[in-house]
Amino acid sequence: MKKGILCMVFSLLLQTVFAQKAALVVQNKKAGFLKSDGSWLIQPKYKYLGEFSDGVAPFKEGKKWGFINANDEVVIAPTYDRVKAFDSGIAVVSLNKEWFYINKKGEKVTMPESDKVYDFEDGLAYIKKNDLIGLINAKGTVLLEPTYEKILAFHNGHAKVKKGEYWGLIDTSGKVVLDPIYQDVGVWSEGVVPVDKEGEKGVISHGKFIPVDGAVKIYDFRNGEALTYAANEAKQVGFINRKGEWVIKPRFKKARAFVNGLAPVMTEDKWGYINEQGEVVIEEQFRDAEVFSADGLAPVKKDKLWGFIDTTGKVVIPFDYDISVQGVFGIEALFGKSSDKGFINGLARVRHKKQWGFIDKNGKVLNTWFDHAELFNDINN
Repeated sequence: MKKGILCMVFSLLLQTVFAQKAALVVQNKKAGFLKSDGSWLIQPKYKYLGEFSDGVAPFKEGKKWGFINANDEVVIAPTYDRVKAFDSGIAVVSLNKEWFYINKKGEKVTMPESDKVYDFEDGLAYIKKNDLIGLINAKGTVLLEPTYEKILAFHNGHAKVKKGEYWGLIDTSGKVVLDPIYQDVGVWSEGVVPVDKEGEKGVISHGKFIPVDGAVKIYDFRNGEALTYAANEAKQVGFINRKGEWVIKPRFKKARAFVNGLAPVMTEDKWGYINEQGEVVIEEQFRDAEVFSADGLAPVKKDKLWGFIDTTGKVVIPFDYDISVQGVFGIEALFGKSSDKGFINGLARVRHKKQWGFIDKNGKVLNTWFDHAELFNDINN
C-alpha cells in the first residue's frame, strides 16, 4: 500500500516538474524567467537569452551561445556562433559558418545527408536533396525520402505538401493523406480540411470532397469547434459547419472564429459577438475584438486601448492596455512561439505605459511590469 502511495506521489511530482511553465522577461536590459505564480525561476541577469525548449534555454556569453537548464546550470558551455531550439534531444548549431546537429552533451550528431540542415520540431526535421524535401525523425530514420518541392509546418499531425503546382497533405509518418491534386489545402482539423479543387472551394470531410456553395474563401476549422467562417464573392462573411453547409448566411463585413460558442463579427464599422445560431449576443460597439478564451474573457478595443469583457458583454477589466507584441529590441534568438492574445491559463500578457507584464482575471499585475515579456511556455516542450 505504501509503495503504491509513494509511486502516486512520485508520479504527481513528475507531472508538476514536466508541466512547469516560465515566461521570458526583460528587466533593465537583462533577461530572466518568471514562473506563473509570480516567483522567479531565473532572475534577470542575462544580456541575451532565448526561451526554454526541451528543458534547456540558450544564452549568450561574449560572442558565443550555450545552454542552461531550469536550475540555471550551464549544460552546454558557450561554444557556438548561433543556435536553434532543442527538440527531442537534438539542436541545430553553427560554428565557423558550419551548421550541424548536437545532443544535450554538446556532442555532434550525425544525421542523414541533406543539402541543408533543418531544425527539429515535434521530433521531425526536413532533409533536402536536389531541391526536393523529405522527413527524418530525431533518431535519424528517414521517414520520407525527398519527394516534394515544399513541406510546410505540421499542424494537428498533418503538413501541407507541394508537388508541381498542386498541394496535398501528409501525416507525421510521411504517409499521403491527401494526394497533391488541389490548388490549395488548409489545416487538417479532426478529419476536416478546407481545399480548393479546380477553382471550387469546399471541404474534405473524412475523405469526401464537399463544395461550399458560393464560397471564395474558407478559413481553417479549430479543433473542438463545429463552425468556421467563410466569405462569398460579395466579400460578405458567414459560417459553415464541418459538412460544408452554410449555418449562418454571409452578412458580415468581417468575422473571426467561434470559441466556446461565441464569435466576433463586424457588420459595418464596429465589432460585437454572435452565438452559433447567428443571434447577436453582444452588440457591435467595439473598435476591435478578439475571440474568447477558455477562461471566459475576450480582449476588446475601445478608442486606442484594450480591455476585457465576459460572455455577457460586461467590461471586467478596463480599457488600459495594449495586447499586440511587435518583437524585442536587442534580444536574439528563439523568442516567441505563439502570438495568442488574451487569457491563457488565467493570465493575459498586456502592455501598460510602454511596459509589458501579466494580469489575472481581476486585473491584478503578476510580479511587476517589464521592458518586455513573452508568453508562458512549458519548459520541457
